[in-house]
Amino acid sequence: MEFCMKIVITGLMISFSLVIGAAQAAHVDAPASIDRAQVVAELQEARTQGLLSHGELDYPAVSLQPASSKTRQEVRSELFDARAAGTLSHGELDYPIETPVNSSKTRAEVQAELAAYKAAGHIQPIPN
Repeated sequence: MEFCMKIVITGLMISFSLVIGAAQAAHVDAPASIDRAQVVAELQEARTQGLLSHGELDYPAVSLQPASSKTRQEVRSELFDARAAGTLSHGELDYPIETPVNSSKTRAEVQAELAAYKAAGHIQPIPN
């Protein structure tokens, strides 16, 4: 008896799955139908634009436009300038690149500016 119930329940589950699948498939909108002439025209347009691949070797279609408008000499010049300025990263330990800070003030000028800032009350003393 128990074996028969399992078979009946399994059969009902399969039936409901098929009915639900068919109901969902009925709501899918079919794409707009186009005629053969439109398909041929789109194919010809894709061929003229070079968007079609032929076999596995050229998949995906590659654009032959240069990645950069700079010449090799311009790139090498930028590399040498970056090396001279010390702004090249060498591995992961010095990332991000810290640019050296060059101040136009002397130490005495900075200390005088700090004293004036403290006298104006902008810096509160830290309690001990």
